Amino acid sequence: MRFAELMAIGTRIETGTLEFSAEDIVRFAEKFDPQPFHLDPEAAKGFVFGGLCASGWHTAAGWMKMFLAYWAAESARLQAAGIAPPDMGPSPGFRRLQWLRPVYAGDRITYYATLQASCELASRPGTWLNTTLNEGVNQNGDLVIRFESNVLEFA
Repeated sequence: MRFAELMAIGTRIETGTLEFSAEDIVRFAEKFDPQPFHLDPEAAKGFVFGGLCASGWHTAAGWMKMFLAYWAAESARLQAAGIAPPDMGPSPGFRRLQWLRPVYAGDRITYYATLQASCELASRPGTWLNTTLNEGVNQNGDLVIRFESNVLEFA
C-alpha cells in the first residue's frame, strides 16, 4: 500500500496532542535553546512574550513525537488487518517553518499533517516523495506552528 492510497491528497489527519509543562519547557531549553524566556519564568516576564514559553524547536520536536506515535499505531493497525504499511523515511528536509504564536506552560498543542503531493522520483523508480503540510494548534484554536516537509517512500 502507498501512503497516498492510505491518505488521499488534501486529507488532514490529527496525530496527537502534547501538553507543554513549565518543567518540560525548561528542561528542553537547558539542553537546546538556553534563552531567558525559555528558562526562567520571572526573567521571561521582561521579554516580548511576557512569560515562560517553549522554544520553537521544542514545538517542532513535539510535532515529530506525535507523528511518530501516530505512525506506529497506524502501522500496527494496518499490519493487524493484513496490510503492509507504506515503507517511509527518511525525510530529505522541510521548508517554510513558521512559529506563529508562543507556546506557554500549560498549553496543549494538537498536531496535524495534510498530504499535499506524492510523486515518483524520475531518478529513482520505486521511490516516492510525499509532501505534507504540518501544523500545531493550541487549546484556543490558534495556529502556533506550520511547516512543509517531505518524506521518502519506498515501493
